[in-house]
Amino acid sequence: MTTAHILILLATGIGGGFAGGLLGLSGAIIMTPVQYLVFTDMGLPTDLAVKLAFGTSLLVILPLAASGAWRHSLKGVVRWRVALIMGSCGLVFAFGGATLAAHLPGAGLKVAFGAVIMLSALRMLTAPSPDVEASPRENPWLLAAWAVPVGFVCGIFGIGGIVMIPVLVLALRFRMLNAVGTSLALMLFTAAGGAIGYLVNGIGVSGLPAHSIGYVNLESWGLLAVASVGTAQLGAIAAHKLPAHLLRYIFIAVMFYMGLKMLGVFDWLGWPL
Repeated sequence: MTTAHILILLATGIGGGFAGGLLGLSGAIIMTPVQYLVFTDMGLPTDLAVKLAFGTSLLVILPLAASGAWRHSLKGVVRWRVALIMGSCGLVFAFGGATLAAHLPGAGLKVAFGAVIMLSALRMLTAPSPDVEASPRENPWLLAAWAVPVGFVCGIFGIGGIVMIPVLVLALRFRMLNAVGTSLALMLFTAAGGAIGYLVNGIGVSGLPAHSIGYVNLESWGLLAVASVGTAQLGAIAAHKLPAHLLRYIFIAVMFYMGLKMLGVFDWLGWPL
């Protein structure tokens, strides 16, 4: 890994951490594409680069989400009961999703990752704003049912809030700020399950770079984690100073950009974005 790669990852960690605390994301929608570009620049084939980016991003989520969730919890917007129910169920399915992804072609995963982000963004953009007077839906069986697809998708693609936020806001009627805080708490569970899945299923795979344990690169993880923990706090503080509708539109804009990036649209158009 070159000095340029190190600086890029540190900058990505700073931005990803802030986005995570601000929008309830794992930061993976920023960290995963950047790591993919770094790993391919290091000479790794697409298959290894994609899976290594997914697995490493999941492990980065743990300190980032813990930092952001703690700050939001101090503000009283984290629904820990919801996070515990959905998280405990989602952890198992995140492990299953990561195990499945480890045996799928990396190129297909890259395109599917972009498609999932784009579909989530479109749904958030076109869905009507939830009724702020309606009570959140917190039936344990309903929460567990939603945790299955959420955990599975998070495990496959190494992501978190990008699918959790739409579910919490649109399906479970959470206010945006509650969804942001609860999403970060929920990610502590799904990220753990997914990271273990990528780590276990990548052991013994040939061609991985130095300092890798399975599909987790410890060098990249360390750079991203160190840079993101502090800025996750700043993002969480900023979230409580911005209007909910503005948070929603920032979230959607970030989703559209990263979805187009992973689908290769900018490369096809020849745009250096």
